Amino acid sequence: MTLTEQPAHNGVDVETLFATIDAVKANPQIAAFRFRADNQWLSGTNSRTTIYTFYGAMQELTHVEPRSYDADHPAVLTGKDRGSTPVEFLLHALAACLTAGLANIAAARGVRLTEVTSTVEGDIDLMGLLGLDPAVRNGYQGIRVSFRLRGDDPDALRRAFDQSVARSAVLDVLSNGVPVAIDVDAG
Repeated sequence: MTLTEQPAHNGVDVETLFATIDAVKANPQIAAFRFRADNQWLSGTNSRTTIYTFYGAMQELTHVEPRSYDADHPAVLTGKDRGSTPVEFLLHALAACLTAGLANIAAARGVRLTEVTSTVEGDIDLMGLLGLDPAVRNGYQGIRVSFRLRGDDPDALRRAFDQSVARSAVLDVLSNGVPVAIDVDAG
């Protein structure tokens, strides 16, 4: 069997990207996805999340391999620092979502990327998290995102990035919230 290289732009297989868009337009039912993460407590504030299975395109699917991520708190917050804090994963998710969106949109528009870096910072006041001040929220009071984009056409890069911001699933959840249903079996 001979493998033919797929046409790619900025590492994105544009032909497959457009084929996916066309398939979803033709059959909107395949657009329904359900991602999942399985977590297990290890010790103290340390837990491990494994991401492997998901539902999409009207079927149960798996990633190429299971991927596991440890989460913990630093010693100053009673942990052993065996992984990033859960709120740091949220910052990672935002940066990664905006970056992936930019890569896809730039590729679809034929915009060449040569460098994409970002820093995402969030401010949390422990007075809320520790329940010491009910007027202070538990989570981030604010998040700042800073991107550095380089390529052949700065205006086209900016337009592609603006579209990434407009289409980011993670930014949407952070900005607009989403209902969360929690079920507990303590038996």
